[in-house]
Amino acid sequence: MNDNERLPEQPSERKKGGGVIPALCNVMGTGILLLVIALLSPLFLPHILDYETYNVVSGSMEPEMPVGSLALVKPAVPSDVKVGDVIAFQSGSSVITHRVMENHVVEGEFITKGDANEDVDLAAIPYTALIGQVVWHVPMVGGIMALLTGTVGKIYLLAFALCGVMLNMLAGRLRAREA
Repeated sequence: MNDNERLPEQPSERKKGGGVIPALCNVMGTGILLLVIALLSPLFLPHILDYETYNVVSGSMEPEMPVGSLALVKPAVPSDVKVGDVIAFQSGSSVITHRVMENHVVEGEFITKGDANEDVDLAAIPYTALIGQVVWHVPMVGGIMALLTGTVGKIYLLAFALCGVMLNMLAGRLRAREA
């Protein structure tokens, strides 16, 4: 064999660990991006399915719906709402979730009460104020969503997503350099 001829590189002669760091960067970057999507899914997924989401900010429905819960509300026909259902309704600039104690179909109004309140609400709720019926709630998620949708939360989510993208780009560059 002369000097110009070389045998193919043996596996032991290749760079060891060269593919581990890019793979780790890819896994971490993809994991970060999936986490950002998972954190944002309660904000957009219900709307796709024609539901609204609200953060419970008062203790009037405790212990059933603790402060900071995410309430999932579906549109409802007022005359179909039953006594005992929890509804969301507009009251001034606030959205309130209370339990229906009476449904006065002829008058077109609800008598409601918060579970933690001793008495029914002072004013009847007109059908026109009804947003919908609460079908599900998740404790603490509403508070987290409120933080994430604030200015600081959006900045953190954007920075976190950019880190994921940059890790994936770094993995691509490392792989290109090895080739």
